Amino acid sequence: MRRRHFLSAGLATAGAAALPAHASDASLGAAFSRVRPDTPGWPTKAEWAQLRRAVGGRLAPVALPDLSSPGARAGLSNPFYLADQPGLTESSGWLDGWRSSPSAYAVDARTSADVSAAVNFAREKNLRLVVKGRGHSYLGQSNAPDSLLVWLRHMDDVVVHDEFRPAGSDASPVPAVSCGGGAMWLHAYEAVTGKGGRYVQGGGCTTVGVAGLVQGGGFGTFSKGFGTAGASLLEAEIVTADGHLRVVNSVREPELFWALKGGGGGSFGVLTRITLATHDLPSEFGAAQMTILAHSNEAFRRLIAGLVGHYATSLFNRHWGGEISATPFNVLRIDMAFQGLTADAARAAWSSFVDFVTINAADYHVYAPLRVVALPARDFWNAEALRRFAPTAVQFDPREGASATDFWWSGNTEEAGTFWHAYTSAWLPASLLKPENQSTFVDAWFSASRHWDVAFHLNKGLAGAPESALAATRDTPMNPDATDAFALAIVAANGPQVFGGLPHDLASARARATQVQAAMKALRAAAPNTGAYVNECDYFQEDWQRAFWGPNYRRLLAVKRRYDPEGLFTVHHGVGSEGWSADGFTRT
Repeated sequence: MRRRHFLSAGLATAGAAALPAHASDASLGAAFSRVRPDTPGWPTKAEWAQLRRAVGGRLAPVALPDLSSPGARAGLSNPFYLADQPGLTESSGWLDGWRSSPSAYAVDARTSADVSAAVNFAREKNLRLVVKGRGHSYLGQSNAPDSLLVWLRHMDDVVVHDEFRPAGSDASPVPAVSCGGGAMWLHAYEAVTGKGGRYVQGGGCTTVGVAGLVQGGGFGTFSKGFGTAGASLLEAEIVTADGHLRVVNSVREPELFWALKGGGGGSFGVLTRITLATHDLPSEFGAAQMTILAHSNEAFRRLIAGLVGHYATSLFNRHWGGEISATPFNVLRIDMAFQGLTADAARAAWSSFVDFVTINAADYHVYAPLRVVALPARDFWNAEALRRFAPTAVQFDPREGASATDFWWSGNTEEAGTFWHAYTSAWLPASLLKPENQSTFVDAWFSASRHWDVAFHLNKGLAGAPESALAATRDTPMNPDATDAFALAIVAANGPQVFGGLPHDLASARARATQVQAAMKALRAAAPNTGAYVNECDYFQEDWQRAFWGPNYRRLLAVKRRYDPEGLFTVHHGVGSEGWSADGFTRT
């Protein structure tokens, strides 16, 4: 699956040491269940009215839009429309895992006080609570029927700072950007890069929420040069399970601050505002693309080997990210991005690989010759420039009254409302690029590609990044495998939306899921023990605590127990969720 198309510390730590690696929250209290609309204890109309008054009238029941209307059906492929509907999510579900379902009620939060009121109400009334900014969680972590939804969509302000110093800190001020809990990356990029001439490390998809990405660690197109989004976090405002608004940073409640840099969204509280350091902007951003068909299996294996060797010697550095994929039809797709290089320098970096393909022309058909494009980095998210010079690379929100600058990359269209059949990921250690290990790696990649498309997201492994980016990312909860990996392997399959019971061919979906798992099993022969990326992973991930966070899980669990001892914030495969039923309603 192609993700996008480009231009063409203290007490908590000490407590954690005594915890078993996969300790359960069950020991925190007796078993009980949260209430549902048809069970005793559900709030009365008068109690809901009290909450409505507390949040300025912005509480309402949640329902799906009328999916029989042409406008709503068309909107299911529009990520902006999906984000504007409290009853929808950016994915519509996961085969045998979850289906997008409206909450019972939603608070349309506009202030931190609104959030606090909702959190207090959920805690006091024993309600299932979920939090949604933009709703991009593949695992359905911002979705639960019969719940109270804290909807942050309209807390979407973006403020750029020439100088920012975290509260209580004596550090020198740095350039930064503050984003509300419902802000999306496109608007952050427009403010920081387009208007400010700097760069903030964020997500590749324009409509992904800033807060959600940061809490998962956060990779984007240019992470190889700048590290993760979480590593750039300077300060956060968060409403915790006690309803208190806390300002946390490296000197104020540092353990909670650390947990927010990659400990997973929806587990520690509701982020209402985050502030990220910004970086010097490279002169240019660009892309290199090429598609090649091999005429035989053996020729395809040699093509893969040639690319692996070429990447190891010429592209394994801070400048290059993006994606390469191999398919069962012996097609190799190259869709890479670069930063800090001119187009000529980027083209030269590919010369020996192009020569290899040319010399062996009898074995290959070049569907798309190497194409390298670059543009001033300041224009990368410039809607007007993209509309004029790269109209096929982007799609604009077509709704009446929509902002003329709101766009998404065309390659992300298939993800809008999608129903996941399967999605797996694995960190690929940089040791696989050593000459003595390349053959084993090539064999595994080739074998995996016999089952399904296998993509390597080279921007999502930080090996080859500058030491400053590596050091900052090591000071986050992410599995250390991420900093040792040159890429994140992703094998996935998806299909049309299933919102509101829309039809789907489940037999075909299960067959595709089987192929995905077979491909990942074959690839795992080269990387059997590495972890996975919490924001992009298998809903059924085994040993998920180790896979997502490795040795950092014990410390994260200590933070969870300190700030949310009763498990108000419970999400699928979130920190502390071992002690809860799959639907998050029953503590076991």
